[in-house]
Amino acid sequence: MVIFFWSSLFGGTGVSRHELFPRKIWQLWKVDALDFEEKHLKVARSWVNVNPSYRYEVLTDQNDLAWVEYNFGPDRFNRLDIIYMYKEIKAKIIKADLLRYLVMYVEGGLYTDIDVEAIRPIHRFVPERWNERDIDMVIGVEIDEPDWKDHPILGPKSQSFCQWTFMCKPQLRVMMDLVENIMDWLRDEAAKQKVAIGDVKLDFDQVISGTGPSAFTKAILADMSRQTGRQVTWNSFHGLDESKVVGNVLVLTVEAFAAGQGHSDSGNHDTKQALVRHHYHASQWPKAHPRYKHPIFGEVEECNWKPDCIHRWDEDKAAFEALDPAEQKRRIDEKIGRDKADEDEKKIWEDRKAAEERTQGEKERVEQAQQFEAFLKYTEELKHKEEHRD
Repeated sequence: MVIFFWSSLFGGTGVSRHELFPRKIWQLWKVDALDFEEKHLKVARSWVNVNPSYRYEVLTDQNDLAWVEYNFGPDRFNRLDIIYMYKEIKAKIIKADLLRYLVMYVEGGLYTDIDVEAIRPIHRFVPERWNERDIDMVIGVEIDEPDWKDHPILGPKSQSFCQWTFMCKPQLRVMMDLVENIMDWLRDEAAKQKVAIGDVKLDFDQVISGTGPSAFTKAILADMSRQTGRQVTWNSFHGLDESKVVGNVLVLTVEAFAAGQGHSDSGNHDTKQALVRHHYHASQWPKAHPRYKHPIFGEVEECNWKPDCIHRWDEDKAAFEALDPAEQKRRIDEKIGRDKADEDEKKIWEDRKAAEERTQGEKERVEQAQQFEAFLKYTEELKHKEEHRD
């Protein structure tokens, strides 16, 4: 069945037979575009404004399951295991990652997160020196910090392609490989935790490596290796200063989809290579899947890949771990005390500011009332004078 499926669609190569990328823009969100908040609506309109000939569609929390059931049901791709898995998943970010890959597999076109703004039209995503007919996928570098590939926390996130915006032709093997990798990973995690798939607990790094950019990157590098017959590693994309094609995948520089990050030599949005602007205002999922946070030194990600900061964080953490448990506890308690004092001071300041604003507001209301009263008195005097004159 599987062999027939691949050979019938791709001639056994895993490469799409579609000549052009579908002229479609896909987004996922809680509600339909008609109910978008203003900040989301403004960003979404940017895609329609600069790509007026493209179809635009949003899958929502209300219609996503119907879409999955239809496309992977018996009358289409007949992958009931995907439907069952999708129904079982409760974590919203896992569902969102899986759904974007399913959409790109079935429909193709451009996927972009709800908080990503279009700076330039989609036809600019394939530079003129490349032929669209020879390319099946367009991706961009997101994080290019290979010096930290062995770091215990940053390592898995240090080399990755961006998956908040990418473009595919339909039925690419790499997309289905990615979907199946995710399903295998979730089954393994559920077995390790001895819970149902819907009850699996995942931290930030597990999400990144299981369904997010790291999983996306791993699948693409494996597919490039399969297509080219050689081992393709991140070395091929480190310090990329112009786009390149590897195994029918066009890889754009970090400025294309991830400009202005403050790391990975990502430049800014004023360069001609910058195609989108990520506003991050919809990126709230880490609240449900927290990063590792040291009780004293916080999150190493706050360093934003700055070497001096990371080295200092690592040294501080190592020095802390060398302390005896009693001293560790004392320092943690001391830190908690300082944080509470800071929080109390902040609250006092906020309360004082709020009180001042209330006082100012009341003063303005009194002044307005007095002005209005003076106006009424003035008009009454004018009326009285007019009556007296008559």
